[in-house]
Amino acid sequence: MKSRVYAGAIAVFAASILGAQTPAGKAAPAASASGVQTKASQAEMTPGKALSALKDGNARFAAGRTTPRDLQAQVHATAGGQYPFAAIVSCMDSRAPVELVFDQGLGDVFSLREAGNVVDVDTLGGLEYATKVIGVKLVLVMGHSHCGAVKGAIDDVKLGNLTALLAKIRPAIEGPVPPGGSKDDAFVEKVAERNVRLSMKEIREKSPVVKELVDSGTVGLAGAMYDIDTGKVVFLAD
Repeated sequence: MKSRVYAGAIAVFAASILGAQTPAGKAAPAASASGVQTKASQAEMTPGKALSALKDGNARFAAGRTTPRDLQAQVHATAGGQYPFAAIVSCMDSRAPVELVFDQGLGDVFSLREAGNVVDVDTLGGLEYATKVIGVKLVLVMGHSHCGAVKGAIDDVKLGNLTALLAKIRPAIEGPVPPGGSKDDAFVEKVAERNVRLSMKEIREKSPVVKELVDSGTVGLAGAMYDIDTGKVVFLAD
């Protein structure tokens, strides 16, 4: 019974996005007049275009040339539905809000945030909803410099429920920890980047739903590191 209910719910959700398909021979508009994503603009997106949109957005942010937006107009324009083009798994760090870092507005991206951009079953569920049901074209995992969660994992901090969270980051620590521990910025950066790659690997291994979409080319999977000193994002090579 539960499986039939689940299947029915997915069918209903999926039906809500089928209208995003653009009629053959017609070009879909880039966005609505208010600048928000629409069914048509989402359908026109590809993984490559979605990645380029994030790269261009960060370039604007880092240069101090962010896009002027009427947020109240976007509130009203998105009230009837959402058609984001990307889902971003990132750290909860208050200095790295993805909508600002990538110069995106309301309805443009899903944001799944957890300390150390760790991936758990809830994150995977969110990504499956974002990709299979809503139709995003890109999953991005983003870590950042000077990450407190990464530093805590390096120092093997023990503190309530935080202990279990940091344990998920520790596999990213390769070899012995240098004498400076979390004070060694180069080492922290190296562990943070490896943590991003391991999170990407975990998404593929633990979510057959996302893996199928990535393998088919329907959805892209990428990694990145945000520099909190400069505001710039570096996208990781495959």
